Amino acid sequence: MRLSDSVHRGLAVTLAAACVTPVWSQVPQDITPARPQTPMLRWYEAPVVPPVRTGNSLRIHDLIRAGKLYLTVQDAIALTLENNIDLESARYNPLLNEWNLELFSAGGALPGVPSGSSQAGSVASGQGVNGSQAAAGVSTGGTNSNNNNTANATISQIGPVTPSLDPTVQIAETFSHKSYLQPDLVFIQAGQYNIIDLTRNNSTSITEGLISGGQVSATFKNSYLNENAVTDLLNPSSSPTLSLSIQHNFLQGFGVGVNSRNIVVAKNTLAMSDTVFKGQVISVIANVLTLYYGLVADYEDVKAKQSALDVAQKFYEDNKKQVQIGTMAPLDVTTAEAQVASSQQDLIVSQTTLQQQQVSLKNTLSRNGLADPLLAEADIVPLDRIEIPEHDNLPPLKDLIATARTNRTDLIIEAENLKNSEITATGTANAVLPQLAGLASASAQGLSGDARVVPLVSGSEVKAGSSGIPAGLVPCPGNPKALCEVPNSYFVGGIGTALGQVFRRNFPSERAGAFLAPTVRNRQALADATIDQLTIRQNELQLRKDQNQLVVDVANQVIGLQQARTRYEAAVRNRILEQQLLDAEQKKFSLGASTTYNVVQQQRDLATAQSSEVAALVAYSTARVSFDQTLGTTLENNHVSVQEALSGHVSRLSALPANTGN
Repeated sequence: MRLSDSVHRGLAVTLAAACVTPVWSQVPQDITPARPQTPMLRWYEAPVVPPVRTGNSLRIHDLIRAGKLYLTVQDAIALTLENNIDLESARYNPLLNEWNLELFSAGGALPGVPSGSSQAGSVASGQGVNGSQAAAGVSTGGTNSNNNNTANATISQIGPVTPSLDPTVQIAETFSHKSYLQPDLVFIQAGQYNIIDLTRNNSTSITEGLISGGQVSATFKNSYLNENAVTDLLNPSSSPTLSLSIQHNFLQGFGVGVNSRNIVVAKNTLAMSDTVFKGQVISVIANVLTLYYGLVADYEDVKAKQSALDVAQKFYEDNKKQVQIGTMAPLDVTTAEAQVASSQQDLIVSQTTLQQQQVSLKNTLSRNGLADPLLAEADIVPLDRIEIPEHDNLPPLKDLIATARTNRTDLIIEAENLKNSEITATGTANAVLPQLAGLASASAQGLSGDARVVPLVSGSEVKAGSSGIPAGLVPCPGNPKALCEVPNSYFVGGIGTALGQVFRRNFPSERAGAFLAPTVRNRQALADATIDQLTIRQNELQLRKDQNQLVVDVANQVIGLQQARTRYEAAVRNRILEQQLLDAEQKKFSLGASTTYNVVQQQRDLATAQSSEVAALVAYSTARVSFDQTLGTTLENNHVSVQEALSGHVSRLSALPANTGN
């Protein structure tokens, strides 16, 4: 590149930096979802997930000077850990695993809240006109049944579905105003054709699932009734009910192991998050090392092609002079000129490859690719060279295999996934059993209200001198000869009276039952369980195959590294020999003992030898990177911290060298 081009490019980059606001200075530091801190309400506020970090770290711009990005291997790794978009995406996986664990720890879903329409207007047994008729077994139109028969809704949750382990509170409060036309003679004689009910129903329940395979619920209900019926002895009245119920599975869906299988798998997955992320970091670092050393080799190839062009150009100029003085035929000049054109073409191809390699490396080092004008215009200058030691000094093969078995994240993850599959299969194995559940409930009811006196329709006269008035009847106020019905004093009072009856269990009810539902032939459950077991056996064989393949891979990598070294040493010797042959051929040509064709041919051979040397250099570098990746030691050998990679911030500072010249 000419000096004027460098100046123009540097000026363009400077102007772009002055006009564009760099987004990399505003990169948020954390991607962890923020949980709301408001007491109680935080359970019902969605966590806030920070926006994605699309800008680059400051490090990448600190390493740019005069339109050039100066990079060591460690700086390239640091930029990759901070800015690579694949790693940024991978950082969300541990967070997803944390929330998956929280999701499975909550268990499965329970039946929903009863609708308000089923509660509106309902009255308890013995409460008011409709309640009295229902208690007597009389079916009346327009009323709602309230027999609490929820067995089917409960049984629908039986199976290997984990009960909801978060307590569920359900509160339903309904109000109603209802009218009932009454053709009953009693109400017609009293002048009442329309009974008006004002009701208020409250139902509060809490349900807790059991990890062993059941659920416990406690429910409090209160029914308040105020109506205009003349026959009500208690009006207004309250009827509270307190009940406790338990349902448990004993075959399908029974046991802590079955119901906690998803939780255990989620915990194992979370525990493996660092290992999974480490494997992703190894893959990305191996890629950036390959790109970096490939760029180093591309620079060497450009130098070699430029050197070949310089030699061909000088030979062509010398031949032109000899043609001018008449000591050489013009055809020989044409041959030398063709070699110059061929060398120029090779140089252009090499320069193009270099530019393409820079684009690939920039995209790896940046979150926003070439959208950053400073990075887009900068030329990457690698400061480290590919160094091939005199000896590889590899440990024995058995030690390398042991190292690989310890460090290879893919095999560790595969083994852990096999364990998770075995845990998950306990669910399908348990589902083969028939459904068997036990149900038990106990409840207590109370009733109280304001006392009212109700005249009897017939037989209501009190005989003179009679003292045998039946219980529950008294002379009517204002008409001593008539009899009126009065409520039992035990039920007279407010809500406290009714609650006292409930907690004293004066009117208890108990219920117990069982539910058995075997599936005839049961083919679906048997097939699911068998398929899971067969899949596990296949996975076991695949793991064994991969473990065996590990030995082959390590052995092949050792052989490949040795072959790459041998190939490079041979390429170096061949390049030295071709250089010596070219020098000798040029001396012979100057003495008239050789031809232009021979010199040009020797130039081509030297260019080929130089390209082969560069290719062998890249092959060794690639083999070394692949060798470390096969052993799982890429991060250790390149001083990479998984925790720094996870945080996206490398503590080591980068600084430009004192001499940035190439």
